[in-house]
Formats: sequence, structure tokens, C-alpha cells
Amino acid sequence: MNTDNGPSPGIPPTPSPVDSRGFAAEFKDAVTLRAFGLVLGGLLVQLAFIVSYVGAFHSPTPHRIPVAVAAPQQVSAKIVAQLNALDGDPVKAEAVVDADAARKRVLDRESDAAFLFDATGTRDTLLVASAGGPSVSQTATQIAQKIEAAQKRQITVTDIRPPNSGDGRGMTSFYLVVGWVIGGYLTATIMGMAAGTRPANRSRTLIRLAVLVLYALVSGLAGAAIVGPGFDALGGHFWALTGIGTLIVLASATTALALQTLLGLIGTGVVILLFVVLGNPSSGGVYPAPLLPSFWSAIGQALPPGAGTTLVRNTVYFTGHATSGALWVLGAYAVGGAVLAVGAAWWRENRVDTEVPAA
Repeated sequence: MNTDNGPSPGIPPTPSPVDSRGFAAEFKDAVTLRAFGLVLGGLLVQLAFIVSYVGAFHSPTPHRIPVAVAAPQQVSAKIVAQLNALDGDPVKAEAVVDADAARKRVLDRESDAAFLFDATGTRDTLLVASAGGPSVSQTATQIAQKIEAAQKRQITVTDIRPPNSGDGRGMTSFYLVVGWVIGGYLTATIMGMAAGTRPANRSRTLIRLAVLVLYALVSGLAGAAIVGPGFDALGGHFWALTGIGTLIVLASATTALALQTLLGLIGTGVVILLFVVLGNPSSGGVYPAPLLPSFWSAIGQALPPGAGTTLVRNTVYFTGHATSGALWVLGAYAVGGAVLAVGAAWWRENRVDTEVPAA
């Protein structure tokens, strides 16, 4: 029976790697240039996150809020000119033929508010649709009240399209889209990390794309069920939201797959920069474009969070008006990401084939 309780006589014990190398050697091995670069990259993303969100939200200021003006012809031009001459250009007024036309412009998402002038009295009306963004409706109301008080007139505010009772302040669309976008790029990232950051070949890339399509469909169904039958926040549009969710998840996932195929780990950072750091604050979910600084207002609808939020809101509350641009943007990300991922895998595969004989 073996009763060995220690090293055999004459054979010295094997020193542990830490003891043999020492702390200085371990430190030098741990703190590599690559590790330093990753930590620095994390710091830069963190600071960019703070700058982007604070820059977008720290001081919301109205700028050229679209307003339709319905007034008799003899005073219409004067009212429009007065509104467009306000300091800071808070509104962009445009005359329409009558109250019905003004109401239609708001519901078609061509205007955020409509001003109806009362030619026989002193009580005018402001039409808003807070389902399209409560903050911009409140801002338009404050501007109208200030102007009317200066003119010794009164204003009645009518919300012709408020959010659903289960939608609170109309933020469900934004949170739903954020969940879809994050789920898309996280799943693509996890698939890449599970078997190497970069797909080895076109076959593996095609397999991952097929899995992402199935994932996007399940994610779209689940998201629509949560906000519809689950919480009754955006009810009555289950299949439309399922299709929208599938498209949004695909746009996020295929773009992430493409960037990670091209850039490896750096691609994940680029995805976070585009979709989270820049995409969320510029999306219009918290503050619509007329209240955002020019940079965030300009990029919002060109990124999946902004296009997705617009598509969900306008589908649920405005019968699909003003959604074609958002559909094109999301479709471009979904299809472009897939094509770019396959192309990048093909390019890497060919590069490896040409390098192996030389080696």
C-alpha cells in the first residue's frame, strides 16, 4: 500500500509557478499591451456613453417643431410669420386650409402640433398627439400658452392621440426596441465568443445567420406578446409588432456579426458605440428630434434604435404613417449586415488560403 506523505528522498519538490517566476514576472505577463488596450477601450466607451447621454439630455431645447396653422386667409400668413420669427426658432409653422387638414397633418406625422385660430373669439385651440412623444407635446403647449398670454388670448389644448392606458408616458415603444436591439447584438456576440471571435469560413457564417433569423423571429414574437397580451401596453398589433421586432433584431444581429467578422473584438466595441452610446439617446424615445441638439437629431433616424422606435410608435398609434424611411433603414442594416458578414468571411478564407502555401 502506498503511504507516501511527501516527496521521495533525493527528489526536490517542484516549485509553484508563482514562486519560481516572482511577482514582477507575473505582473509583466499580466499587464500586456493588449490588456492595456482593452482597458483603455473600455474607459473610452464609458466616457463616450456619459458624454453622449448628458450631451443629448442635459438641456432639451425646442428647435423647429413642425406646427400646422389653420386660420382665415387674411390672418394666416401673419400668424405663420410671427411663429417662425420667435427667438431661437422653436417652431416651424406652415399654413393649412382648415382645421381638418391641420388635424390630418398631426395624425399623419407631418406635424407635431396644430394651431387652430378662432376668428370670432379669443379662445384658440392647440392639437397635439402625445403618443408620438409626450415631451414635445408638452413643449408645444408651453410655447402656445406663452404666446397666447402675450396676445391676451386663451388656448385650449386637445390631445387627439394620447398613449394607451397601459403605455404610461408613451415610453413602451422605446423600451421594447432597446430590448430587441440589445438582444440582437448580444446574441451575435455570444455566438462569436462560443467558438472564436471571428467565423472561420463562409459555411459557419451562413449557419450563424440562419440561427439569427430563427432567434429574431422568436424574439419578435416574445416581445409582441409581452407588450400586447402581457401588459396590454401596445395591444391590438401583435402580428405587426412581431414582424417589426424580427426586422429590428435582424438589423442589430447581422450588423454585429459583420463588424465582429471584420474587426474581431474591436467590432463589438463599435456595435456598442453605434447602438447604445449614440443610438439610444438620439432615438427620440426620451426626447423627440425637435428637442435634441443638432448632432443627435441628425443621426437618430439613421440608426436602428431611432428607426425602430419610430416604426413601432407610428404603427401602433398612427396607422403606419411616416414609416417607410424607418423600414428602409432597418432593412438596409439587416440585409447589408448579412451580405457584409458573408463577404468578410469569404475574404478571410481566401486570405488564409493564400498565406498557407507561403508558410
